[in-house]
Amino acid sequence: MRSTQRGISFIGILFVGGVLAFSGVIAAQVFPTLVEFQAINKAASKAAVGNTVPEVRAIFDTAAQIDDIKSITGKDLEVTKVSDKTVVGFAYSKEIHIGGPAYLLLKYAGESK
Repeated sequence: MRSTQRGISFIGILFVGGVLAFSGVIAAQVFPTLVEFQAINKAASKAAVGNTVPEVRAIFDTAAQIDDIKSITGKDLEVTKVSDKTVVGFAYSKEIHIGGPAYLLLKYAGESK
């Protein structure tokens, strides 16, 4: 009785390896933006203790220098009052070049709690 071959072909291995390599490169470029988003969220929460808009922006800029935040500055923040509580909101986007005319656009938004 003849046994049939099982497994994946060489072309299949190359295809799967290419997809995994491409995914790894994209993940390596997205990960720093996620870390920066968390730092911005933390800095916005710290800045929410300020009472005036210039004070909130100054606190955020100080935290941004410490955490090496480059995507936004204090002037990009949206500062509002909700029932005697300062709420700091922000929104920004990051573009990651994939190749040729293709880009990955990431839009981040958040506010202090």
